[in-house]
Amino acid sequence: MDMSETVKLNHTQSLSPKMGMKVALRGEVRMNESMKKYTSWRAGGQADRIYIPADLADLSQFLLSIPKREAVHVVGLGSNLLVRDGGLRGTVILLHGKLNNIQLEQHSDEEGLIYVEAGVTCAKVARFSALNNLAGAEFLAGIPGTVGGALAMNAGCYGSETWGIIEGVRILNRSGSLKDRDSKEYETSYRQVNLKSDIRLPVDSPSEEWFVGAWIRLKKGTDVTSRKKIKELLSRRINSQPLNLPSAGSVFRNPPGDYAARLIESCGLKGFSIGGAMVSIKHANFIVNTGNAMAGDIEAVIAEISKKVKRKTGIKLAQEIRIIGEAK
Repeated sequence: MDMSETVKLNHTQSLSPKMGMKVALRGEVRMNESMKKYTSWRAGGQADRIYIPADLADLSQFLLSIPKREAVHVVGLGSNLLVRDGGLRGTVILLHGKLNNIQLEQHSDEEGLIYVEAGVTCAKVARFSALNNLAGAEFLAGIPGTVGGALAMNAGCYGSETWGIIEGVRILNRSGSLKDRDSKEYETSYRQVNLKSDIRLPVDSPSEEWFVGAWIRLKKGTDVTSRKKIKELLSRRINSQPLNLPSAGSVFRNPPGDYAARLIESCGLKGFSIGGAMVSIKHANFIVNTGNAMAGDIEAVIAEISKKVKRKTGIKLAQEIRIIGEAK
């Protein structure tokens, strides 16, 4: 990708005000807020503070306003996340519905380039691409999360992965500065994304940074063909996944040459439950909240699955979901 051809912002810049100027934050602050409503498992403890930014500039200013040692947790739809019952110290930043810009930057007879912010849902990107007669993003309709989350874990389904269509990304660091990077600056694999070791960062560069946008390069297609494919993918998802109960999608990564769901089912764990958390009867790699699950119940089921699969098959399953916060 030649970023100079497609992106006006091609350097590190800060969205913060000039030295000496004070700018009032425009976002919303919520104190001691339960994380249940912000995670797809509908379980978890309280966050000390939640910040919902008005936009990217406001988010940058907020990061500058908090102590450098304060913990920051960035959350999209919370669809790949378990917050422990003891809650979260520091601040949770909610991006879904706020960093929601999506636009077509280039379009030709052969391809197109879309820019999308991190708070946009993957499903919306799939629909937007189809509407603009671009093919290759249909699989995103099957990912129940936001673009930011999909970038962070290289989310994928049905044989396709997020970074397979990414041309460049925009990141925001702890100091409130933005930087655009080419996708080639990252090493990506199955559910893994890391900045290449030979990429040199400034000595004083903050270690924490988050994806806040991405450029997606897609081939020319047709609206009708893409919408048909999206419909087929969603039908497969409905038929194979327990979408009627709260869950976080696949709990474990598929080991090389096998499927986590098959291994879990082979151990007789479908329907296994602790408290309100149960291994789905429909898909063994899903743990569902049957109505009153605590985060501790879910984590206990995860631990039991790991133990039994390792004991029977010798395979150590790696978690796909993130677990954060303090136990109660």
